[in-house]
Amino acid sequence: MKSPSMFRGLLSFSSMTMISRVLGLVRDMSINAVFGANAATDAFWVAFRIPNFMRRLFAEGSFSTAFVPVFTEVKEKRSHDDLKQLMSRVSGTLGGVLLVITAVGVIFAPQVAALFSQGAADTPEKFALTTQLLRLTFPFLLFVSLTALCGGALNSFHRFALPALTPVILNLCMISGALWLSRYLHPPIMAMGWAILAAGVLQLLFQLPSLKGLDLLSLPRWGWSHPDVRRILKLMVPTLFGSSIAQVNLLLDTVIAAYLMTGSQSWLSQADRFLELPLGLFGVALGTVILPSLSRHHVTTDRDGFSKALDWGLRITLLIAVPAMFALMLLARPLVATLFQHGQFTPFDTRMATLSITALSFGLPAFALVKVALPAFYSRQDTRTPVRAGVASLVANMVLNVLFVALLYVLWAKPEQRELPWMDGIAAVPGLHMALGMASALASYLNLGLLWYWLRRAGVYQRQPGWARHLLRLVVACAVMVAVLLVGMWMWPDWTSADKWTRVWRLAVLVLAGGGAYAVTLFAAGFRLRELRGV
Repeated sequence: MKSPSMFRGLLSFSSMTMISRVLGLVRDMSINAVFGANAATDAFWVAFRIPNFMRRLFAEGSFSTAFVPVFTEVKEKRSHDDLKQLMSRVSGTLGGVLLVITAVGVIFAPQVAALFSQGAADTPEKFALTTQLLRLTFPFLLFVSLTALCGGALNSFHRFALPALTPVILNLCMISGALWLSRYLHPPIMAMGWAILAAGVLQLLFQLPSLKGLDLLSLPRWGWSHPDVRRILKLMVPTLFGSSIAQVNLLLDTVIAAYLMTGSQSWLSQADRFLELPLGLFGVALGTVILPSLSRHHVTTDRDGFSKALDWGLRITLLIAVPAMFALMLLARPLVATLFQHGQFTPFDTRMATLSITALSFGLPAFALVKVALPAFYSRQDTRTPVRAGVASLVANMVLNVLFVALLYVLWAKPEQRELPWMDGIAAVPGLHMALGMASALASYLNLGLLWYWLRRAGVYQRQPGWARHLLRLVVACAVMVAVLLVGMWMWPDWTSADKWTRVWRLAVLVLAGGGAYAVTLFAAGFRLRELRGV
């Protein structure tokens, strides 16, 4: 039977994540208003995306999914001293390895920048700026990974709020960098690099008191040969692929976007920001909350409890991710125009960002369901099976990136652009970055399909009663919401030239009307809040 603490944990994690995601939007609004979408902001987003990709790999990916099941097993079966020693050994080993990686990244920043932004290498000023920023942002990896270690331990004790609130520090630092520090530095964008570095240190310090309260804070010690550390490391290697395929795909998008029109990096980053809101609130939140519970059910051989917990997670995810997909696809332009079209961010930038948001939003249900499906493998300490799905998705994404860029180029390029050399041609055609979102979305569905196939074949999940009724209510509620939003968009087609406050009140009406229509239809079709808690 699913523990009631899972639902409380979800509410706790999601409410704290909501604060972080809202501040994330304020952060991007500040960056766009101060810097706009240009070569300098492209350089920053590349420099930030590389360590941020690794952050997600550890904080929401391979490290947490390998560490939490082993930590939970030691917590359930052995003494507190063993648990404390495990924390000491893991922090010492992880910190030591990442210290070396960070040093290498800082020393060889030009080579790393060239690897992930080869298109920028042809522009010396942009490349030099990317390298400078990367030397400031790369140490973020060390601090945020140790923060993930603390968060994983706190989550295992069902303390979800503090780890979920921690990213607020990053957003506050970046907002301060954009609005205040940028006035005193030259070039101003360097303020964002210093903001990232400060945020990494502060996030780690923020969690240490709670760890001390659980009597888990001790001096880090090297533990490469410690048996539990070896188990975690062994589990981590495959999950580097399996748990973060979406992030690997986004990083590959960064490489290709460097060859597209200037501003493409910024437009893709905005699409990622809009997806992070529903993904962080429910996809990542559910995956984080479910993992300790599934691990406990596996340790205690409670197959029925395992299946019910997973079923609960899948239903809640669909309930949120599917309407969020339709809402983001339909409201992409109103959202971008209202939130970002200020200062240096132009109507053209709004149109370009809308393309990437629309394309990437199509994959939202798959992105979210993968976050819930993966813990079903990792809780059983099966880290190899997801790699097979991940590699297939990764290859598909690379192939689709090239195919869709070529397809959109053929469809959209003007005659004078076709006469240019291929690389110059794709850099001159606006909107080709949409192809990268389309490829990532389709690749995520392939990843989900393979994971689902192998999960059913393993026999650990049995579908619970009521799925047909659940899906029918979902389809009807989404159809009503889409109809309401389409009427609203028909009434108010112009968003880029309308004044600021007109955009604000119209967007508010659309969001409230669409969300209200979805909720009212769902409840009218028989949905009740008690279903969120399971049976």
